[in-house]
Amino acid sequence: MGENLFELPVAGATGYVPVQTPLYQAADLNSEQLLTLAPGDGFLILAESGDWWQVQRATQQGYVRHDQAMINLPDVIPSIMYDLTNALSSRFVSLGKPIPGITGQQLFTNRTYNPRLGRPEFIAPLLYPMAQKIQRIQRQVWANGETLKIYEAFRPYSVQQQVCTQLAAFADQDPEIKAGISSEPWDLEWFIADDISNHQIGYAMDVTLATVDETTLTTIGDYQVHQVTRATEAQMYTAIHELSRRSAVFTAPVWTGDRIAWRHSQIRSVVDPNALRLQKYCTDGGLTPLASEWWHFNDLDAYDQVAANPGDGNYLIHDLFSQVPHQ
Repeated sequence: MGENLFELPVAGATGYVPVQTPLYQAADLNSEQLLTLAPGDGFLILAESGDWWQVQRATQQGYVRHDQAMINLPDVIPSIMYDLTNALSSRFVSLGKPIPGITGQQLFTNRTYNPRLGRPEFIAPLLYPMAQKIQRIQRQVWANGETLKIYEAFRPYSVQQQVCTQLAAFADQDPEIKAGISSEPWDLEWFIADDISNHQIGYAMDVTLATVDETTLTTIGDYQVHQVTRATEAQMYTAIHELSRRSAVFTAPVWTGDRIAWRHSQIRSVVDPNALRLQKYCTDGGLTPLASEWWHFNDLDAYDQVAANPGDGNYLIHDLFSQVPHQ
């Protein structure tokens, strides 16, 4: 995979590691390990060579395996719309009801000025192999006059636990909510995991579609890229982040680790054409849908690269090292 895959080159983008990762002297697993990057550590990507990135963190340069690392998606695919509402005002609800302590709250902070893009933007890291698939999906979506609109990429473990705890408490107080998240064949974990989530590992995104109404051609360093200035979000059969059986795509759960079982599952009658079109874009691009949420897609191939050492997900991401790209 070369740098020409993305709208902007990989060099100059910010990368992160989701687990403890060695920084090597050379692009060789047998070379000297200069230091160990901690989960959540970020770095500037200097160049890509085969399966490796040459990177810089502070004054130290070295190499990391990029199939073990995440890249900040807006740095390389600026045409996508990013609206990480959990970092501004959470849209999590259940049966349309606000979840106490969650709905409307800023659950974490990850929006900052991005010097590469020349504007404030969310930090949205995903495992690099998944980012490659998303670029291909966005190209297909864009060709049809639409764009992806991402609502969540990396989500802190602390947020995952907070939402799960508050939703469970809400269900204990409201029988309707309890029925909405725990009636057969569903249970709470299908709507918000009570342990490490694939959002912390870096192989999941929450996404929808929007029709592109207006774009602008923006110069970023030595490159020109299209950015959406006006769009109409697709109407789906529920709001995004509706944590209840209302959002289920299939009539029954499908094991998330199975790449093909969903293809033989029965789709609920309420699932509308927009949601089916989103699913087709993403599954044609190599992602796997989540049975209980129309907006959630996983990259099991990316997960396979880190499965032997997925970590505990208990880290935060704050730093941004992105630089203006030059040819």
